[in-house]
Amino acid sequence: MFCYRCNNQAGSEVICPKCGANLYYFQKACKISNRYYNDGLEKAGVRNISGAIISLKTSLKFNKYNTDARNLLGLCYLETGETVAALSEWVISKNYQPQENRASEYLDQVQSNKSRLDAINQTIKKYNQALLYCQQDSRDLAIIQLKKVIGLNPRLVKAHQLLALLYMQEGKLETAKKTLRNAGKIDTDNTTTLRYLKEVNRRIKEEKPNRNTAGDDLISYQSGNDTIIMPKHFRETSLAGTLVALVIGILIGCATIGVLVVPNVRKNAKADAKAQLVDANDTISQNAQMIETLNKQIEELQEQLDSETKTKEQVDKVSATYEALVRGYYYYYVKEDVVKAGNILQKVDKTLLGKSGKSTYKELNAAVSATYLETAFKQGYEAYNQGDYTTAVTDLKAVCDQDKAYQDGQAAYYLAQAYRKNGDDANARKFYQYILDHYEGTDMARTASQYVQ
Repeated sequence: MFCYRCNNQAGSEVICPKCGANLYYFQKACKISNRYYNDGLEKAGVRNISGAIISLKTSLKFNKYNTDARNLLGLCYLETGETVAALSEWVISKNYQPQENRASEYLDQVQSNKSRLDAINQTIKKYNQALLYCQQDSRDLAIIQLKKVIGLNPRLVKAHQLLALLYMQEGKLETAKKTLRNAGKIDTDNTTTLRYLKEVNRRIKEEKPNRNTAGDDLISYQSGNDTIIMPKHFRETSLAGTLVALVIGILIGCATIGVLVVPNVRKNAKADAKAQLVDANDTISQNAQMIETLNKQIEELQEQLDSETKTKEQVDKVSATYEALVRGYYYYYVKEDVVKAGNILQKVDKTLLGKSGKSTYKELNAAVSATYLETAFKQGYEAYNQGDYTTAVTDLKAVCDQDKAYQDGQAAYYLAQAYRKNGDDANARKFYQYILDHYEGTDMARTASQYVQ
């Protein structure tokens, strides 16, 4: 006995020696599960498949880890043509017991046979199409589809049952009875099959008296070793009467052909045309399904590629953030370049840092911020006065990114001037407009008004 909590082999112990779980009730449930499994095994042995399925499901309710019961349930589903249900049970069984599990063999046998998988796929499509025809009251097309289903999967009990129902609606009771007997050979005690068979037998019994009414007008007698059967009221007819009867018989025969045979021929022709149309629709449906499958595979591959691309981009972002943090640390403490360190720290994405990284960033940013704006403004202003407008833009923009109003707007004013003298009028107008909006009446605003249109 294994422990349901830690999967440790506990033997017959009531308390698991590894995790201390109480196994008393679990052991009781396992014993009940095994009884139902044995019952299902006996029923499956005499082909009472539906009864076996009920017992095995009950067994799994008491112990879902009973892989023997689950594997047998899958075999029962496979025997009744329910291949998808069988595969589901074996996959669950394999997940519960990955090693030394016969479910692996069953799955390999089914999945390695590509033609069988294709047949299963076609069976499901055609059965669903037959159901659709039934909903549309196209019984003849549904019968054609179900015959194809049974041809692909002769053990699909529900296909036999549905086909028998359609035959019953068409009045073909003997054919329906034969179909239900075929279903009974697969699953002897299937409740649905037995109920349908009982209904067919009742209808056949009701029709039998009508078939024997003609016998009431007949009499029989023994002549030597021969039995003579003749009508009660018999009289000989003349030659003329015989000829008249013959002509009448010919006329009745012609009428019968016109009434019964010709419509049947037309009906068969229409049925053949519908069958050809169904085959054409099936071919179109199969091609469409194949195209849809390929499109899904393309979408899955694209999603996988996008996911891997996003993962790589995320890794690159994290790497760039840590690299910026290290460079900022280097320029501040080693090179003692506050402006360079401050510029680099602006590239750090705090959300991508770990706990220790955030702590380092917080400490470094606090140290840099104390002198960063002052130093950056000073370097930018000096570069502007020296005519190095590119350097001035870099340093003054770093100040304005954190505080446009630094030094009563002088950082923004000289940045606008540096942009203009560097040939970037679009950015210059933005900061000139800022000066006009916030420092109206100052010399800076009067100068800015000359460059804002």
